Amino acid sequence: MTLQQLRYVIEVARSRSISKAAQTLFISQPSLSNALKELEKEIGVKIFSRTNKGIHVTKEGSEFLGYARQVLEQAELLENRYSNNATPQHHFAVSAQHYAFAVSAFVRLLKDYDRDEYDFTFRETRTYEIIEDVKNLNSEIGIMYINDFNEQIIRKFLREGNLAFHHLFEATPHVFISGDNPLAKKDYVTLEDLEPYPYLLYEQGDYNSFYFSEEILSTLTRPKNIHVRDRATMFNLLIGLNGYTISTGVISQRLNGDNIIAVPLKVDEIIHVGYIVHKDMELSPMAQTYISYLQTSIDEEQQNLP
Repeated sequence: MTLQQLRYVIEVARSRSISKAAQTLFISQPSLSNALKELEKEIGVKIFSRTNKGIHVTKEGSEFLGYARQVLEQAELLENRYSNNATPQHHFAVSAQHYAFAVSAFVRLLKDYDRDEYDFTFRETRTYEIIEDVKNLNSEIGIMYINDFNEQIIRKFLREGNLAFHHLFEATPHVFISGDNPLAKKDYVTLEDLEPYPYLLYEQGDYNSFYFSEEILSTLTRPKNIHVRDRATMFNLLIGLNGYTISTGVISQRLNGDNIIAVPLKVDEIIHVGYIVHKDMELSPMAQTYISYLQTSIDEEQQNLP
């Protein structure tokens, strides 16, 4: 087993495609395929399952990738320590639902890190992909919510991925609306109040199940629905169309301005927001610092709740 083989297998896991990985690694696709087969034969573990929909990391492969990343990180430390004494470039990745506090914490982390070199990734993405990212070690931390409706299904996927959910905070549902929306001056709104307005929600792609919805009350029928992919589009439509979405109510005015406000939604629901991690991986110092900044950002932004 060589470090080169470990680099190959990690790149394939990252790109989910042998052809794309071969292009990134500047080798031929047959050479990469042969290298993977030789590695799997040597260690006696099937790292990838190959289907007509692409490459998927197996359960055993996920464990192997965790060790492989640690080996490469240690090798990089050795090379930098004993070759040119340079500071090693650190890598850190987070996958999250569309929460402003998660971005605020990421900004704090980067400002605090303040190095000449780093390679960080922040993915605002779909619920299923968050679970997959952490399961396959593409991200060290995933940020998402559970509630009474989706908890059984979400925890099933977490168990299957050998993942743990850690609580950050509880929230009562709020709607995000424009400050110019006729509902903005109300102390709270009801589902009946919202019926005339367009409902905005994040689309979930191939896993567009009610249980993976980023918004609670996903089974309710609404007359006007708009599916979006990113937070900027969501907020533009909230303002331009007097639309609304349902979330925790925690929003960063520093990042998002004061055009979007949170108004309590009168429903009997509780949202449990937390982060997921892989049970077999010890959190890096970078991840531990990020989690502390998450709590700081949440505490600050909750002060603005009505």
